[in-house]
Amino acid sequence: MTTERGTRRRAPAGAAVLREDVTDAIRAAVFEELAAVGFARMSIEGIARRAGVGKTAVYRRWKSKLALVLDLVAAVAAQGVPAPATGSLYGDVRAVLELAAYALRHPVASQVIPDLLVEAARNPEISEAIKAALLDQQQGVAAVVVREAVARGDLPEGSDPDRALDLIVGPLYWRLVVVRGELPKGYLDDLAASAVAALKHV
Repeated sequence: MTTERGTRRRAPAGAAVLREDVTDAIRAAVFEELAAVGFARMSIEGIARRAGVGKTAVYRRWKSKLALVLDLVAAVAAQGVPAPATGSLYGDVRAVLELAAYALRHPVASQVIPDLLVEAARNPEISEAIKAALLDQQQGVAAVVVREAVARGDLPEGSDPDRALDLIVGPLYWRLVVVRGELPKGYLDDLAASAVAALKHV
């Protein structure tokens, strides 16, 4: 007679639930590895070593370093950035600049973003992921800022959110990512005022 014990089957190893803390550790290691060596030199071995896990733990979750980075970028994009609601155009523009400056000055992001943008020029998959994570998200925020400003009468009908995004974030990106210069005291205040003035003079 077959016993109850004998009829039970152990779940295959591949069906085991993936530990979330290990996944989080690997994702954090990817950011650090990208900042340290860049995408081209990044390896699954280096990521695993930095995360304190075996290579198998990484491959069970992602088939390649490209898949890993694409997933990571998508996860960042999914978090989203809420559109500001300060009640004034200047306040909203200043809030957007504050968030953008914080992100661009982050020691890891300041290394990772430029490197991925270079890779995006060579790889359509990375290009699409970066577009979703950076451009689409920021365009959504700019659209809300412009829509609310038009509703208040701060901006004329037909104001272009894409132009607004260029005027608001473009100079900041140039300063922090391309030139890699420091932000003098009051820089964000002055930049917000300049952007608002430019937006009102379409």
